[in-house]
Amino acid sequence: MNYNFSSHTILEDDFVLLRPLQESDVENLLGFAMNEPETWKYSLVPVNGKESLTNYIQTALKNRENKTEFPFIVFDKKSGKYAGSTRFYDIQLPFKTLQLGYTWYGKDFRGTGLNKHCKFLLLQFAFEILGMERVEFRADNNNERSIAAMKSIGCKVEGVFRSHMPVFLGEEKRRDSIILSILREEWFSEVKENLKSKL
Repeated sequence: MNYNFSSHTILEDDFVLLRPLQESDVENLLGFAMNEPETWKYSLVPVNGKESLTNYIQTALKNRENKTEFPFIVFDKKSGKYAGSTRFYDIQLPFKTLQLGYTWYGKDFRGTGLNKHCKFLLLQFAFEILGMERVEFRADNNNERSIAAMKSIGCKVEGVFRSHMPVFLGEEKRRDSIILSILREEWFSEVKENLKSKL
C-alpha cells in the first residue's frame, strides 16, 4: 500500500477541520506557544516561544517529507479558531501500523468534545483509507488527562515502558511511557460505533 505524503489531506465534520500543517501556521499557533506553558508539561519537545514553535513545525514537515509523519493543524469550526495540532507518526506502511500523537490543544478547547471529533476522523482515515491494522498511542505515565482521554475513545492499555525517554530532550530526568492501542478488528467491531455515539 502506498500513500502520497504530499497530498493535501483534509479531514472534517461539522465541528472540526484537520488540514496539513504548514510553515505559515507559526502565526496560527503562536498564541499557545507564548501564553500557555502548561500545554507543554508532558511534551518531549516543549514549545515555549516563536523560535521553538518554528523548529517544531519545521521538524514535523521534514519528517513528512521523509514519509514517517503526517502532521495536521486543528481548526475548531464552532469558535472559528485554530485549536492545536496532532499527527500520525512512526508510520510503517509495510507493517500497516502507525502511531497517533503529538496531540495538543489550547486550554479553551480542552474538555469541549473537540478531541473525540479529531480522533474519530483520524482513526477512520487510518483504518478505512490507509488500511492500518494497528494504531498505537503513547503518553507519559503521569499524564492522567491524556490517558483518560485515550481510554475514553476505546484504546486498550498494553503496558508501560519503564524509564523510556527523557522528560524533555536533553534532560537527565526520565519518564515511564504508557502504551495503548486500537486494532483494526476492534475499530470495526466496537470502537467506531462507541466513539460515534459520544460525538
